[in-house]
Amino acid sequence: MQLAKTSSGRFFEDFRLGDVIDHATPRTVTQGDRALYNALYGSRFAVQSSDVFAEKIGYSAAPVDDLLVFHIVFGKTVPDISINAVANLGYAQCRFLAPVYPGDTLTATSEVIGLKENSNGESGVVYVRSRGFNQNDDCVLDYVRWVMVRKADKDGVPAKPHVPQLADCVAIEALGDACPLLSVEAYDPVLSGSIFRFHDYELGEQIDHVDGMTVEEAEHQMATRLYQNTAKVHFDALSQASSRFGKRLIYGGVVISLARALSFNGLGNAFHVAAINAGRHVAPLFAGDTVYAWSEVLEKAILPGRDDVGALRLRLVATKNRPCHDFPRLDGQGYDPSVILDLDYWALIVR
Repeated sequence: MQLAKTSSGRFFEDFRLGDVIDHATPRTVTQGDRALYNALYGSRFAVQSSDVFAEKIGYSAAPVDDLLVFHIVFGKTVPDISINAVANLGYAQCRFLAPVYPGDTLTATSEVIGLKENSNGESGVVYVRSRGFNQNDDCVLDYVRWVMVRKADKDGVPAKPHVPQLADCVAIEALGDACPLLSVEAYDPVLSGSIFRFHDYELGEQIDHVDGMTVEEAEHQMATRLYQNTAKVHFDALSQASSRFGKRLIYGGVVISLARALSFNGLGNAFHVAAINAGRHVAPLFAGDTVYAWSEVLEKAILPGRDDVGALRLRLVATKNRPCHDFPRLDGQGYDPSVILDLDYWALIVR
């Protein structure tokens, strides 16, 4: 009997609690990846843009954008975890553990840490902890996500439900591993594009990032291909014509990267995403929509043993087709219809 040489991917009933999955394919990060990432989102943070700037303050070179690392590792997991997904539901406990530079090679592995069948019997939620490693087997990224996955057989026996307990926030002591000790004196506010440092931000402060960016069809597909993310909802127009949206859905990571890039206007010195505490894709985004963003300072923290950087816990909210001068959201009563992303993260900023 000949074995099938192709795969339709895992369905909900194919997952088992405790499964450890090693993902294909190793990916060497290049300067081309960085250039294309900047072309897609327009990120302007000086530390990731200039070798000279980064070296002067203490890096060995300009590190790759944190979210590019996240997307590459995430993309490795898609064929094994979410190729048959209905929706990616959320993120938690995401930590960036080491800087990544062009020339580094990334691999990924995931462990199934939770399973829960939905009441309709047609799908279930899979919780995984995914890790990205460089060529030296150093863990550069560690995060949890949960995704709703279709069942192949509606009458299949459901897995025993287990929902993992996840912390609301990454602890202060767990931040900063991907950021070397910096020379604050060498940090040039003219070149960084902002004079505002850690002590200039106040708890509860809200920042409208002002600018907007329209997403084109070719751009979001190019972005997803850059990360080798094979999810059908982003590419296959024929299958998506009969989906609940009737058209291709933009990968949620595109929204995160766009919102993060837009946040430069107001948070120009918050150069490093140290951790993602929680994230929710509130509503879908489609080609032709324009993304805006605003941030709120939720918490400020001093990192133990460091006087070069502080940490801002930020709530980053992205909207579609609506500027954010009035900070649109409806907490406790549901979201404003324009909101597409609600992200809680820690950023490091010079003191």
